[in-house]
Amino acid sequence: MIEDSPFVAAAPVLVPMPAERPYTYAVPAGMHVVPGSIVRVPLGPRQVAGIVWDGAVEKVDAKKLRPIEQVFDCPPIDRAMRRFVDWVAQYTLSPPGMVARMLLRAPEAFDPEPWIEGLQRTFAKPDRMTEARTRVLETAEGGLAWTRSGLAHAAGVSSTVVDGLRAQGVFETVMIPPRPVVAAPDPGYAVPTLMPDQSDAAETLRANVTTGTFGVTLLDGVTGSGKTEVYFEAVAAALDRGKQVLILLPEIALTHAFLERFQERFGAKPAEWHSDLPPRMREKVWRQVAEGGVRVVAGARSALFLPFRELGLIVVDEEHDPAYKQEDRVFYNARDMAVVRGHIGGFPVVLASATPSVESRVNASQGRYSRAVLSARFAEAALPDLKTVDMRRAPPARGGFLSPVLLGHMGQTLERKEQSLLFLNRRGYAPLTLCRVCGHRFGCPVCSAWLVEHRFRGQLVCHHCGHNERRPEACPECGTLDHLVACGPGVERIAEEVVAHFPDARTIVLSSDLMGGVRRLRLELEAIANGEADIVIGTQLVAKGHNFPNMTLVGVVDADLGLANGDPRAAERTFQLLSQVTGRAGRTGKKSLGLLQTFQPDHPVMRAIVSGDAEAFYEREIAERERAGLPPFGRLAGVIVSAATRAEAEGHARGLRRAAPQATDLFVLGPAEAPLSLIGGRHRFRLLIQGERRADMQGFIRTMLAEGPKIRGSVRVQVDIDPQSFL
Repeated sequence: MIEDSPFVAAAPVLVPMPAERPYTYAVPAGMHVVPGSIVRVPLGPRQVAGIVWDGAVEKVDAKKLRPIEQVFDCPPIDRAMRRFVDWVAQYTLSPPGMVARMLLRAPEAFDPEPWIEGLQRTFAKPDRMTEARTRVLETAEGGLAWTRSGLAHAAGVSSTVVDGLRAQGVFETVMIPPRPVVAAPDPGYAVPTLMPDQSDAAETLRANVTTGTFGVTLLDGVTGSGKTEVYFEAVAAALDRGKQVLILLPEIALTHAFLERFQERFGAKPAEWHSDLPPRMREKVWRQVAEGGVRVVAGARSALFLPFRELGLIVVDEEHDPAYKQEDRVFYNARDMAVVRGHIGGFPVVLASATPSVESRVNASQGRYSRAVLSARFAEAALPDLKTVDMRRAPPARGGFLSPVLLGHMGQTLERKEQSLLFLNRRGYAPLTLCRVCGHRFGCPVCSAWLVEHRFRGQLVCHHCGHNERRPEACPECGTLDHLVACGPGVERIAEEVVAHFPDARTIVLSSDLMGGVRRLRLELEAIANGEADIVIGTQLVAKGHNFPNMTLVGVVDADLGLANGDPRAAERTFQLLSQVTGRAGRTGKKSLGLLQTFQPDHPVMRAIVSGDAEAFYEREIAERERAGLPPFGRLAGVIVSAATRAEAEGHARGLRRAAPQATDLFVLGPAEAPLSLIGGRHRFRLLIQGERRADMQGFIRTMLAEGPKIRGSVRVQVDIDPQSFL
């Protein structure tokens, strides 16, 4: 074991690579390490950062041990976070080193930020006074230290004026600590007036935070009910207790509007953490979180692995959102891992959603979570009237996709100078392009997927591997010119149809793959909120928590789209998505309408949405899950085998199936080709393991992998515990 002594002979170090256990390193005389110390160690020919881990060191000949090269001047990773890394690795069947890698994503932050050279006023006086010098001296009153450029800018003078005063001894050089990335939030800055049900829910959350013990609360409120304001009161209570707070958001695009709402309540923005953050800012945030300077972080799922010093609350906003599931290297669901993080750290967790996941609803009904309900919109704003449009009785015109009913309401909305939103969860112009003459279909050369036409860019794109090519004029198969036809609609094609019907309307298309990326997306969301667009056409991005004050009509172009993919969560996802997107209408109290174009108006999902009877939908969906033994009443895990050839992938998958241990509470389905059997040139086979809720799924899979064929050649095996995607 490592002792808290001046030095030890050897220490286990977890390195950020697919290592199943820590490696043992020698600790040089005079070097002091403790569990959690971040160190630099040799690994093969490279030098890498690692974390001194818990447990005994291996018995290795001391002469063969390589020494730790450096201990970084950085707060150690605390015991709760180390336990969390071990737990995530064990649960997801991932190498602990790969989980630790997510914790060590800002290597430049391991050393302290350098102090900045600054200036401070002395008692000396300048030889003469000018208007510019007077402004500088007035600005510098109070004894505060300034940077040279900061003082010049604040005083409205050039830097040479400041340099002249320093040369005369009026200012002396001092060192200033690094600036915080954000100002400290003030829990009492702008305390809101809450509605009665909001106040009750906020009091429940505040009480949970004040006790400082673990517990999960599901904040279940209809769209527009003010859930954010309610959980802000829990944030305020945590700050009052001197604790740090993590708020998880499902999409980067949501962050900007959220930051402004947070600033209005607390007088300062929270620190951001997501993939779009510049590297230098990521390093600053990581370091200041570790030191305790940053008190609140708003971030994507990876923020869960920041090294908080005094974490006292996690809020998971839009907890139902599938974006919380990571399906790369380490497969984990950030919502579930947030609950684990709270349990290990002994602090409360809040899950907020207008359409909670079935898992969270069951946990609440069985008493594992408490539940706070907001059943009405804020300020008594009415929910939109919801209706289905039966596409069998009111079909669109030939070549179109919008029914006369929807087009009629869009025209009326334009006349009232209000906004319409058309939702279609399909990017690009059309999902398939084919030749009318020979029937040739444009497919991805390395995936079993059709190429999606993006007419704005003049390209055919694979949404799975990123392959793209210019849309040709002639068919590459038969050479016929001008006979390529787009099949089916994407948002770009709907925009084309809208412009044909309403040429004078201001139309915006919102999609994650638009040119300009996140920055442009944020600007366009702001423009919509400011009323600078009449008709918005968007993918699922528009369903996620945005507040468009003048939006009074929402039309769902293809409400059936999510119901046809064989996913056991298809009904739940469709209900959530359509409920969220129709919830964009009427948030400021104006009379509003949601129209769902469907060929299945009697489907239980459609009936539940139109009737507003969410409880009936959840009861039916929960009963069906229980009958089928599906989560949360049973367990699922996917094992995906991929290889450069179909024979390799299938052979390895069949070998794993034969190696599966005998069990009465678990059984294996497959192997079968994955629905997307080829991605990026790799052939894919899938095994699905299903079992009872208390079955030892991880032990079963470990045995299967250990007893199965060894991984050779191009074969790769990925394990997905609690899969969200079945493609």
